[in-house]
Amino acid sequence: MSYTALYRKFRPDDFENVKGQEHITSTLRNQIKADRIGHAYLFCGTRGTGKTSVAKIFAKAVNCMHPVDGNPCNECEVCKAIQHGSSMNVIEIDAASNNGVENIRQIVEEVKYSPTEGKYKVYIVDEVHMLSIGAFNALLKTLEEPPSYVIFILATTEVHKIPITILSRCQRYDFKRISIETIALRMTELCNIEGMDTEERALQYIAKTADGSMRDALSLLDQCSAFYMNEKLTYENVLEVLGAVDTEVYGRLLRSIVAEDSVACIHQLDEIVTLGRDLSQFVTDFVWYLRNLLLISVSDNAGEVVDASAQRLEAMKEEAGMVSIDVLMRYIRILSELTASLKYASNKRIMIEVTLIKLTRPAMEKNYDSLIQRIESLENKIENGEFHVSSVPLTSIQTPVENAEEKTVKKERPRAVPEDVKLAASNWGKLAARFPGSEKAFLKDCRISAGDDNKLYLVFQDEINYTMFVGHNGTGEKKSQIEEMLGEATGKSIEVEIELLKPEESYHDKFTEIKSMINMEIEEEDF
Repeated sequence: MSYTALYRKFRPDDFENVKGQEHITSTLRNQIKADRIGHAYLFCGTRGTGKTSVAKIFAKAVNCMHPVDGNPCNECEVCKAIQHGSSMNVIEIDAASNNGVENIRQIVEEVKYSPTEGKYKVYIVDEVHMLSIGAFNALLKTLEEPPSYVIFILATTEVHKIPITILSRCQRYDFKRISIETIALRMTELCNIEGMDTEERALQYIAKTADGSMRDALSLLDQCSAFYMNEKLTYENVLEVLGAVDTEVYGRLLRSIVAEDSVACIHQLDEIVTLGRDLSQFVTDFVWYLRNLLLISVSDNAGEVVDASAQRLEAMKEEAGMVSIDVLMRYIRILSELTASLKYASNKRIMIEVTLIKLTRPAMEKNYDSLIQRIESLENKIENGEFHVSSVPLTSIQTPVENAEEKTVKKERPRAVPEDVKLAASNWGKLAARFPGSEKAFLKDCRISAGDDNKLYLVFQDEINYTMFVGHNGTGEKKSQIEEMLGEATGKSIEVEIELLKPEESYHDKFTEIKSMINMEIEEEDF
């Protein structure tokens, strides 16, 4: 007889053997015992959580000749026929390959005929979200009012793709991801039945890798046990088969990143490549490791949130104390982005090396979390005596006195007389050409006047243009900028005032207006 995969060999045959979905199996059993069976069910959940298995058990239970507490007896002819897939009353349909309108119309025609044996005809439609819109529409009426002897069980991993008109006609059951403990316990039971010698830590890692899927866990166990046939399946064996890395490696890598030692990170990656580990899995597991450190940082009882040995947990607590929560989140963000990119990368190693260098060099990024890390790094260096002001080159330091003297020299220009101010105002358009494009637009609302007090006035009538031009820092910065530009252009020191005209004021009342003399068009010429 040919070998049967573990997930097929140990597929549950009654509700008691379905692990991790007690909230669903209890409800279905109660419906069967009370004879309150619905006509349409929708089973939702990720792969390998038991949707199809529960559907088959339910189909047996509703047709069983001698049900026991809502469970099928698995002894009568009807149960055996359904178990072996030879029953005419249970029809399994793969919607991925039978997704057209004609396929659904065929079902609609078949439901007219009553079951040949048993009480119900059960249609199990797997991956129902793959049906076309036309197929869904063809199913609507029959799904709403099927014959009393027909039950529809729709199974899907992507419930968001199912039309609301279908959802409203079904009883919906959401299958949860199965916990690591439940998967590991089930694998231990099956290993005892099969006579397989396994290490508990190895089964725990397989359960974690399965990501809530019992079927994936049994497939991985099958793969590992086949590689080490007639040998004890150890934790190291599982890591080798799955191309994974021991968690201690991640601890050493994190310490190198925190120490900003790019060379050590590259050497550790080289060791992983030499061992033949899968690089995508390596990055995924490192993100998971950082996630555990983040949970340890925010939790008072780390043992409840992180699955690790006592010795490893102590080391992880120490590592969590070496880095702040903000920096950990930066690491997770960067590595998560890398995980998405690796799917399409032609050279994964180079991308990982670049990312590791980025993690050790927060100055390469200009966002908030990298800035936080740079500040923390400087603080640590100062505390450890690794950073001294004397290490900064003296040539890069200029005293405030020297800068002040330089600025004074630059601004020592003869004070402008009224004729100079009027000349500058009349050529304002040429000066305004030196401003950026957005500021030029705001300046078109500006009136230029030479005041009686020998100042050049820029007066805005529109408050929005005035606010946008002067910015958040007020008029001081713009005032200095314009005065310096006027000084460079005229060689004279001209004082500038920037004002917003009050509603009750007019230009004629407040200023000696010289608009008729002013060339307001912005030109590209110089003075």
